Amino acid sequence: MKKNEYFVIEQWAEKFPRLVAGFTTKAGGFSEGDFSSMNLGLHVNDSLETVHKNRKHMAESLGFPLHSWTGAEQTHQIQIEKVTIRDGGKGSLIYDEAFRATDGFFTTDKGLLLTLCFADCVPLYFCHMETGAIGAAHAGWKGTVNGIAREMVDVYKKEGMKAEDLHVVIGPSICGKCYIVDNKVISQIDLKVADSLEKPYTLIEENQYHLDLKQFNKSILLKSGVLEKNISVTNLCTSCENDHFFSHRRDKGKTGRMMSFIGWKEDL
Repeated sequence: MKKNEYFVIEQWAEKFPRLVAGFTTKAGGFSEGDFSSMNLGLHVNDSLETVHKNRKHMAESLGFPLHSWTGAEQTHQIQIEKVTIRDGGKGSLIYDEAFRATDGFFTTDKGLLLTLCFADCVPLYFCHMETGAIGAAHAGWKGTVNGIAREMVDVYKKEGMKAEDLHVVIGPSICGKCYIVDNKVISQIDLKVADSLEKPYTLIEENQYHLDLKQFNKSILLKSGVLEKNISVTNLCTSCENDHFFSHRRDKGKTGRMMSFIGWKEDL
């Protein structure tokens, strides 16, 4: 972690110093009120000037200029965009220029920072160490149920890479104890899961369940052929850890956004 502003994926950073991958916190920025202080969301009614200031500050901290960022209009679906260095800057400062209806990015290019915004949903990070191909995905309950994790694995397979060679990190998100859902959500999960996966929820009382989205995504990854030894799951919870994170559920919708990021710095 740097200046309390972001967490990094340490096991990747130690092995590959030029791979920048992690998750921002809400500390160290310039936003005020419900968005205090490092809100990086362009779409949450925070001052656009302030969000730009936050993003420029984060770009300097990460060593990735804004013209190398890619951003998305996230819609809780499973669309994954294959991006190249030519896409750098799209959605970095202007929301309307972000990739439409996109919840995941994949690239084989260096010098490009894949970014997505979060306030409880699950950030997924993918890396094929031999080729350097990286991916990032946004998995809320809808995206998880519809299999965005599996979709990303399929993208790698189509590019000629094997699932067993992928390394995946499941980042900070709301934990199972904090995330309570009703029968409407559980019925959708049961339609998709059937008997093929361990149930990712537990009944609390009538029409109330604890849902563990991290475990749900891990199960989908394992089913898709990713090796368990290659999957890491953080224990950080965006709802529990009020000092570090915004939380849409905890803050009743009036809150900012953290950012997942992953990119290879170009060789010197």
